[in-house]
Amino acid sequence: MDDLDSAIIGVLQANARISFSELGRQIGLSTNATAARVRRLERSGVITGYRAVLGSDAPVAEDGLEAFIDVRLDPARKSEEFLEWTRRIPEIRDAVHVTGAYDYLVHIRVAGTAALDRLLRSMKNDGGATHTQTRLALR
Repeated sequence: MDDLDSAIIGVLQANARISFSELGRQIGLSTNATAARVRRLERSGVITGYRAVLGSDAPVAEDGLEAFIDVRLDPARKSEEFLEWTRRIPEIRDAVHVTGAYDYLVHIRVAGTAALDRLLRSMKNDGGATHTQTRLALR
């Protein structure tokens, strides 16, 4: 990674929806050269995805459940794999690496108990969790 790659990452962190031509103008490269660099950063795993971050005024279903899940990973599972899995699950708002008996604290918002059950099963079957502890947010 060089200074141009760092500049690309900085601009994309501020505005991931920017066009390649505008990004190239800002960092001093042609559109094609900029696009090639972004694709290389994606292929190499430096850029792993793009997501919409909802503001505090975003509508949230009144009947949904908000919860915090303590997650202990299978020791054979790499932390990066779990984080990559969380990025693909829209109900997961945030996942933070923590100290203590668990590896991660995951903040979620789901439609109801059936959706929570599906998410917990997927977290164990696909995400690599061996043990979870769920706490529902009351207010």
